[in-house]
Amino acid sequence: MSLIPYEPFRHLENMRREIDRFFPTDFPFSAFRSTLGNHFGNPSIDIHETETEIVATCDIPGLEKKEDVNIDVDNNMLTISGSINRTNEIKEEHMHRQERFCGRFQRSVALPSRVNSEGVKATYKNGVLEIHMPKLKADTKKRIDVEFH
Repeated sequence: MSLIPYEPFRHLENMRREIDRFFPTDFPFSAFRSTLGNHFGNPSIDIHETETEIVATCDIPGLEKKEDVNIDVDNNMLTISGSINRTNEIKEEHMHRQERFCGRFQRSVALPSRVNSEGVKATYKNGVLEIHMPKLKADTKKRIDVEFH
């Protein structure tokens, strides 16, 4: 059974796109647009599983070093958090449009099965974070014989 995650800010993002369509970038709403667009610290994540592992793939462009991201697996919950820092900031009076995310982000998702947190491996390449989590072996059912006396 697959569940569709609830994203409460999706409607605000749709509203921002509609405002962009109707108003030019120099309109007074442009400050609202840039503020709204830059505070979505909730990156999208895909999770799939194979026979032996659960794989999470998350788009997080802009990470510059591994200390900028934290990955925690605890009690069947995956949490990805960190910060994206822009080193070559442009003065606000020279900025015409600002949509790229900058700041802290965090995302927590429930995992579909139990994983071994000791064997988790993560790679980051071309703005994509990929996390491989080995599944815990399911307890095998064992039939218990009852001794009758």
